[in-house]
Amino acid sequence: MRKIAVSLALVVFAGTAIANETAIEGKWMRGDGNALVRIAPCGAKICATNLWIGDTGRGEEVGDKLVMSLTPGSSNTYSGTAYDPKRKMRYSIVVTARVGGLTTRGCLFGKLLCKDVMWTAAK
Repeated sequence: MRKIAVSLALVVFAGTAIANETAIEGKWMRGDGNALVRIAPCGAKICATNLWIGDTGRGEEVGDKLVMSLTPGSSNTYSGTAYDPKRKMRYSIVVTARVGGLTTRGCLFGKLLCKDVMWTAAK
């Protein structure tokens, strides 16, 4: 019984350590499979830059950026603002990181119109 308890404690500890190391920086594939982005520092901010776009019919292009000012919160959550220079639009944004993935929630008009997007880690 003691070995099982120790094993469970190690699994919980390892899972917590992995979760705490989760970062938003890296390459991410959007849930619809139409975009690959790199999230990385750009000056004092963080940029999500399109590396690949499958269907450019919606106006998305390689090189488009979303410039974010984010503040870390609890449970691997970051919140702040995002600016899309191409469309000249500013959003409120919440990014929640988990092992192997992200969820972004972007909102307009005082958080009246929001959209969630799932992302998976890309190689």
